[in-house]
Amino acid sequence: MDGKAAPKRTPVDLVGDMIELVFRAFVGGVAAAVAMSLAILALSATAQAATLGEAKTGALLLMTKTAGQYTVAPRVATEVAIEVSGMVARTRVTQHFHNPGSEHVEGVYVFPLPEKAAVDRLRILIGSRAIEGRIREKGEARRIYAQAKSEGKKAALVEQQRPNLFTNTVAHIGPNERVEVTIEYQQALGYENGEYRMRFPLAVAPRYVPMGESAPIPGPRTPGLPIAGAGFAAEGLPGVAPVNPVDIVVFIDAGVPVASARSSYHEAAFSKAGDGRLVVQLVKAQEEADRDFELTWSLAPAATPRAALFTQTQGSIDYALLMVVPPQPTEAERRAYTALPREMVLVIDTSGSMEGASMEQARAALLMALDTLGANDRFNVIEFNSRARALHPSAVPASAELLEHASAWVKKLKARGGTEMEAALDLALDGRDTPGYLRQVIFITDGAVGNEDGLFALIRSRLGGSRLFTVGIGSAPNGHFMTRAAQFGRGTFTYVGNLAEVNEKMSRLFARIESPVLRDVKIRWPDGTPVETFPEQVPDLYLGEPVLVAAAATAPLGTVVVSGTSGNQPWSVALTPQADRTAAGVGALWARAKIAAHMDEIARGTALEEVRPKVVKVALEHHLVSAYTSLVAVDVTPTAPTGATATALVKTSLPHGAFDLPQTDTAATLQLLLGLLALLAAGLVAVVGRRAEPAGAA
Repeated sequence: MDGKAAPKRTPVDLVGDMIELVFRAFVGGVAAAVAMSLAILALSATAQAATLGEAKTGALLLMTKTAGQYTVAPRVATEVAIEVSGMVARTRVTQHFHNPGSEHVEGVYVFPLPEKAAVDRLRILIGSRAIEGRIREKGEARRIYAQAKSEGKKAALVEQQRPNLFTNTVAHIGPNERVEVTIEYQQALGYENGEYRMRFPLAVAPRYVPMGESAPIPGPRTPGLPIAGAGFAAEGLPGVAPVNPVDIVVFIDAGVPVASARSSYHEAAFSKAGDGRLVVQLVKAQEEADRDFELTWSLAPAATPRAALFTQTQGSIDYALLMVVPPQPTEAERRAYTALPREMVLVIDTSGSMEGASMEQARAALLMALDTLGANDRFNVIEFNSRARALHPSAVPASAELLEHASAWVKKLKARGGTEMEAALDLALDGRDTPGYLRQVIFITDGAVGNEDGLFALIRSRLGGSRLFTVGIGSAPNGHFMTRAAQFGRGTFTYVGNLAEVNEKMSRLFARIESPVLRDVKIRWPDGTPVETFPEQVPDLYLGEPVLVAAAATAPLGTVVVSGTSGNQPWSVALTPQADRTAAGVGALWARAKIAAHMDEIARGTALEEVRPKVVKVALEHHLVSAYTSLVAVDVTPTAPTGATATALVKTSLPHGAFDLPQTDTAATLQLLLGLLALLAAGLVAVVGRRAEPAGAA
């Protein structure tokens, strides 16, 4: 040693050393498979080390136009305020962008929202100056944003990538400048078994798109942005400030006393405001956004609703949101229905994205499902990752021996590979009726897929007499896919966020699917009143599940009658709009439902060119973000130099329990292998060539 410090090894040096090591291994006769494994492991470790090295600083580094100089990408914090009125929630999401660097930058932030969110407002606050967003067709909104950016003006653009996945792009965040961007939306609340349920998604899980398939999002996406997941920064390290800290406060005005309330996955404090509203706040001031926030509450027993009708008048149109909770079945009715044997097909996702806690939850849920089967039932189990395989060629009797064998098989399942959901649905849905049996498919997955439209079309074409019930697993399941898949499958969606609630949530699911307590549901609106409703056809209602219908009428609404068959008896309820049942946002919820219905036409085979103008018309009329419309806000005064601006993808947490690097296989894996093979081949040729040169050659 000469006493000099060894030069610092860079990731590039390490990769070079690794390649040289592999070449030597090949020349020395080491098996090709072993060398390849070592190469892949070394390259993955180097890539992960580089990513985590950046994460330790708590910020992303962005290369500038000056060689060797970097700027820090804008950090982001999020504040969420939710106002609940009856069965409608209005949410305000405020994002704080900060640029501690020395140059003007553009922040790109990917964020999830509830799958039925009606996004209608964008507001930018720069110091004391506020700029309101306008709804425009997506192409026009991008042109407005791009022009403002080129002129050095502050601007923001909110785009829908999927019905539950949005991007917020903010141009020209100046050195050491803070910009506040507020987005507002509304949603209808879920109601089940006497409880209201509201979920605010916080984490964005990587999603799998099968090789050879394009992303299902109609129209162009934001250039350079991933569908989801790919390129997201690694989850924060212990001792490092939260990657995307979030504060949440909820104000509940139910109109009647709230009997109980709880936060499912975050520690929360509950108190009463001076006006009687229930206030819910996170105990941890800056919670990391790595798992979805879920809040449930129930009303005082005497106030438990059997029916509710909320209305809103806008111009000449009356909008309505109708909820009816079906009656409890009698014991005789329940016994009569459950006497029908079931054919239950249990499908479990074992792809790489399910690794960790999600896999534990899925196995537990599936084992519980097996325990509900009776001697007269039939069953089968299907697992899928990069391929799908069934335990049996077809459904088999639910004998004690076969159930024990199935349980042992399930306990050995491991997460690995891709998410080829189409093959699993193809196996589970045979397109036939099953006379004498109630055929139910329980589909347990995190829904981390990117080819939703193709899967929806498959469900519609092969459902037959089956009912498809989806079970969302993990801290951030794809709610849009899970909800719509269940809707197309004439079933329901159940969300299981952690292992402790598997028993409770699955017990509720099985109690429901054994008891469709209201059949042939019909809604009779006042005679002569033209009404457009969504959904157009109300499905069968299961125990504890309400019917929720959005309607628009061109004449004042009178009494509405909901009827159906409960057991073998007719059942009906009459509802008349009341002054105290008015609710802001009902019109936007109806418009959101109409847009979703138009988008469903794509899954039925309608050409995109026919669907797009319908969606644009509704979205522009109701000032909503959609697949084809965006919110854009522009400041009139230039504040930055014109020309190129550095762009940074703002850090987003991976879902809680997920690994730092995406675990679901993608096409990138194949590309990495092919590229590495090419490098190895070239290197081997070079080494062999040098050894073959004659002595004395230059």
